[in-house]
Amino acid sequence: MTMNRRDVLSAGLGAAFALPAASRGWAAAEAANVRWASLTPGFTVLVTEFVRYHKLDQKNGFTLGTPVSYSSVPTYYSDFDVGNYDVCIGSWDTFAVRYLGGVPCKYICTITTGDMINFMSSKKAGMKSIEEVAGKVVAAPQSTGTYRMARAVLKEFHKIDIETAAKVQNVTNPAASVSLLRAGSVQAALTWEPNVSAGLAEDLDLQVLFNVGDAYTKATSGVLPYFGIAARRELLEKDKKIGSRIDGVFRDCIAGILGDVPAAVKIVGERTGFKPSVLTEAINSKRLSFKYMSMNDPEARKTTEKAIDFCVRNKLIASKPDEGFFYKA
Repeated sequence: MTMNRRDVLSAGLGAAFALPAASRGWAAAEAANVRWASLTPGFTVLVTEFVRYHKLDQKNGFTLGTPVSYSSVPTYYSDFDVGNYDVCIGSWDTFAVRYLGGVPCKYICTITTGDMINFMSSKKAGMKSIEEVAGKVVAAPQSTGTYRMARAVLKEFHKIDIETAAKVQNVTNPAASVSLLRAGSVQAALTWEPNVSAGLAEDLDLQVLFNVGDAYTKATSGVLPYFGIAARRELLEKDKKIGSRIDGVFRDCIAGILGDVPAAVKIVGERTGFKPSVLTEAINSKRLSFKYMSMNDPEARKTTEKAIDFCVRNKLIASKPDEGFFYKA
């Protein structure tokens, strides 16, 4: 099932947090302690802390351990690759690349869209459209899959190759892009939420120039998936029910966050590395667009496969992953 804010508000959230043990059909003790992780700073901490606060793992019949906290993106993913933890929150295309490279994992569900990814600019620069980056200096973390995704969207749908139209200045992370823009060292910056909302709150001269996810949607009438959940294959094979239980945790998590954003943000405070007001604005602006899409839902699968075709066409992924990439209950 695909859930968005409207679905949540119309359906209510009581069921997600008040399931009696008998209706769940199994006790939490039946499943082994499952290892997972979070990436700091970043919104994944909101997700992990919301799950822990509401004990959504236990309500879905198993136990998640205390999430291991990482500050290095490469280490975060490489530890998942070698099996140092079982469940990873990350970009779906990163999981696809790793699956094709031999990492034994399956993609369970999507939880956010590509609307998180944005180009920002200074109002003083006078740019009104992404086409006006021609001849300008743009800060971007070029080593990331997010940069490659943004470049592909510009190239296919706007006929702009950012690397030939503009001068790209590489940075190490999305926060650094905003810092250079605020300092006046560049005229535009590629970043993603909550860094976008943080920049807008701290500097009134900044603006959103181009939303990558929105551009994809306008061009394809589809949603660009972004962050999602993958699990190690050995965990899924050891316990045949655990994949559905993990899926249920993130279904309930996204429903809960969207059902009461202020309450969700209050749980995590500033542990995401951002002020609560910034995180709230990121969600309310719909740039940090939470959207649960299970790979057991045919429509969600089609959405993901359409995005895979886009990535293969633009050489972001070497080939289309086979059926083994998708978790099926």
